[in-house]
Amino acid sequence: MFRKIIAGTAIAGALTVGAAGIAGASTPTTPTGSTGSTGSNMAALCAKLPALQAKVQAREAKINAWVPKAQAREAKANADGHAKLATAIGNRITRVQNRETKVNARLAQAAQACGTSAS
Repeated sequence: MFRKIIAGTAIAGALTVGAAGIAGASTPTTPTGSTGSTGSNMAALCAKLPALQAKVQAREAKINAWVPKAQAREAKANADGHAKLATAIGNRITRVQNRETKVNARLAQAAQACGTSAS
């Protein structure tokens, strides 16, 4: 279970950095256009966008299944008087939710640059 959480966080982080890596991998020193990417870089990003969206949606489904379970564990830890454990679980939940928000924002930004709708 913990390995899945770590894997989910790692994939979300990779997707966050990956989209920037795709767009900025061979960006010229003088920006062209408002995004700073050349047409070929944007074409490569836009070609990979549907697969990226599918990966994000699959990970979100797992996160949405995990969060209520983690919240229940947090509530149980609080009820049993394990405040330190409950705080750690709460921090983990917050970190995962914040990462999900960042990934969704980056995905929406990439979709907007490509002229598609983020799903």
